[in-house]
Amino acid sequence: MKRRVGSLIVTLLITAGAAFAAEPAVPREKPAARPRPAAAGKAGTAAEAQAFIAEAETSLLALANEASRAGWVQATYITDDTEILAARANERVIGASAEFAKKAARYDGTRLPEDLARKIRLLKNSLTLAAPANPKESEELTRLVASFEGTYGKGKYCPNGTDKCLDLEDISRILASSRDPKQIEDVWRGWHTISVPMRKNFARYVELANKGARELGFADTGAMWRSKYDMPPADFARELDRLWDQVRPLYVSLHAYVRAKLREKYGDAVPASGPIPAHLLGNMWAQDWSNIYPLVAPKNADPGYDLTAILKGRKTDALQMVRYGEGFFTSLGFAALPKTFWERSLFTKPRDREVVCHASAWDVDNVNDLRIKMCIDITAEDFSTIHHELGHNFYQRAYNQKPYLFRDSANDGFHEAIGDTIALSITPEYLVKLGFIDKAPDASKDIGLLLSRALEKLSFLPFGLLIDQWRWKVFSGEVTPENYNRAWWELRLKYQGVAPPSPRTEAEFDPGAKYHVAANVPYTRYFLADILQFQFHRALSKIAGCDAPLHRCSIYGSRPAGERLAKMLAMGQSRAWPDALDELTGQRQMDATAIRDYFAPLQKWLDEQNAGKPTGW
Repeated sequence: MKRRVGSLIVTLLITAGAAFAAEPAVPREKPAARPRPAAAGKAGTAAEAQAFIAEAETSLLALANEASRAGWVQATYITDDTEILAARANERVIGASAEFAKKAARYDGTRLPEDLARKIRLLKNSLTLAAPANPKESEELTRLVASFEGTYGKGKYCPNGTDKCLDLEDISRILASSRDPKQIEDVWRGWHTISVPMRKNFARYVELANKGARELGFADTGAMWRSKYDMPPADFARELDRLWDQVRPLYVSLHAYVRAKLREKYGDAVPASGPIPAHLLGNMWAQDWSNIYPLVAPKNADPGYDLTAILKGRKTDALQMVRYGEGFFTSLGFAALPKTFWERSLFTKPRDREVVCHASAWDVDNVNDLRIKMCIDITAEDFSTIHHELGHNFYQRAYNQKPYLFRDSANDGFHEAIGDTIALSITPEYLVKLGFIDKAPDASKDIGLLLSRALEKLSFLPFGLLIDQWRWKVFSGEVTPENYNRAWWELRLKYQGVAPPSPRTEAEFDPGAKYHVAANVPYTRYFLADILQFQFHRALSKIAGCDAPLHRCSIYGSRPAGERLAKMLAMGQSRAWPDALDELTGQRQMDATAIRDYFAPLQKWLDEQNAGKPTGW
C-alpha cells in the first residue's frame, strides 16, 4: 500500500479536509494564500470566543465544501481551467484557515468551556505552515514552498547517452524490477539530483516558518507540529521514542535476514554486517521493501491461491469490487453507502478525458456526499485498497453530526489507521467466507504471507519516524545548513540501518528528494498509523472472539466489533485521542506490542534464519 497524503484540499497549511488520497506521483497542490495578521488587543471574552468559533466554523465549512467540489472536478476532468478553479478555491480555504488560526491566539488566556477551548486549540494547531505577519515575508515563504514543490513535481533524470528523461514513476519501476546494481544505482543517484536546487533557499524557508510559528506562541515549527497531539511537544517526542523501542527488535531481525539474502544476490556490494545499501531495497527511499520479496521469499511460501486470478476468474468488475468492500462494513452493522456514492464516485478510468487515477476517498459536503475516486484494476492490491479507502468514508460519515471543527479523526494517524485496520482483516479466512477459496491454507504457509506483509509494514516504521526527526532538528537549530545532508544520513543509519551507495556531500540535498519534505507535509502521522492499525486490529479481533493467531483474525461479520468501532469513529476529533483510543481498545496509550504479537511466528522464524549471523549495524 502506498503512503498517503492527508488531504488534497489543504496540504500546505491545514491537514483536516475532505479527501484522503494516495501520494501523487506529480503533486498538484497549490501555494497557500497569504494570511492576514492576527488582530491585536487584549484577550477576548468567553462570549467573544463563542461568536468567533461560530463564525469560523460556518465560514470554513462553506469554503471547504467549495474547495472539495472544485477539487473533485479538477481531479476527474483535468484541464487548465479546472486546475485554475480548484487552485483559487484552495487558496480561499487555506487563507481563511490561516487567518482564523492566528486570531485564535487572542483567547489563549481566556477561561472557556472545554468544548470551546478544544475548538480554539484545534483551530490554532491546524496550521502546518505559519506565515509571518509581515506581508512581504509571508509572500516569500509561500512562494518558497511552492517553488520546492514545483521543483519536485517537475523532477526528471536524463541518463547520459539517452534521449529519454525519466520521471519518478519511471525510476520507481526500474527500482522495483531491475536486478542490475549499476542501473539501480544510476537512477537512484539521478533522482537525488532533482532536489539540489532546493538547498540554497531551504534555510530561508526554515527561518520564515519559524518566525510565523513563534508569532503564534510556539518555540519553532517543529514544536508547532508536535503540539497537535493533546500533550506537550516534548512528551510527544518521547512517546515516539518509546513506541520505536517496542518494535525495533523485530525490525533488526528483519533487517539482518534481508541483508543476508541481498548479499547472496549482490555479493560484496552488500556487507555481511553493517547498513544495507539503500538503493537495493526496491524503493527510492527504502521505505517499502515489498518489491524485493522474490529475492528473499522462503521456500514453499506459495499460499496456494492467487486472489487476482480468483477475482478475474469470477469475472469481477469494478463495481463488484467496491460492493465487496461495502459488504465488509455492512457485515459489521454499518449502514450501506448512500445512493449518491454509487452515482457520483469514479470507479474506472474514462476513455474520453484525463483523470487523477490515484485512489482517494472524499466527503464532498462534509456530511453524506461520500465518494471514492480510483481507476480500479481487478487485482488483489486494488481489492485491499478499496477496503482501505472505504474505511475513510465510513469514518467520515460516522462523525458527520459533530460541529465542523470536530469532523476529523482523533489525531491524524487515526484516519489512515482505520483503513489499514480493515485491510488487515483480508485474511484467507475472510476469503473463505466470501466463497473465493474452499479452505484457508495451513499454518505452514503463514511465513510467506507474514514476510510479505513485514516487507511493507515493518520496513516503513523507521522511515516514518526519521523524516520529522530530521525536520524537528532543523527547525530547532540543532541541525544547521552546513550539516543538512550529513544529519539526514546519520538518522537514516540510526533508524533504518541503510547507507547511500557511495558517500554523499553537502553539495547534495537528499531530504528534498522526498515529496513531503519539499511540500512541507508532516510525516509522523504515517508512523502513528502503522502503530495504531495493529493495536486496533488486536483489540477488535479480541472483541470479535477470534482465538486464532492474530495474523489470521478477521473481524468480518462481527457485530460486537462493529459496534465498538462505530462508537470510536463517531467521536471524531471531539475528544483527546487517548479518549478515542480507550473507547476502542481499553488502552489510553499507543502500544506497538500488537505488532510483535501479529508477527510473532515470523519473529521466531527470523531468529532461526539469523542464528550465527550478525545482526544490527
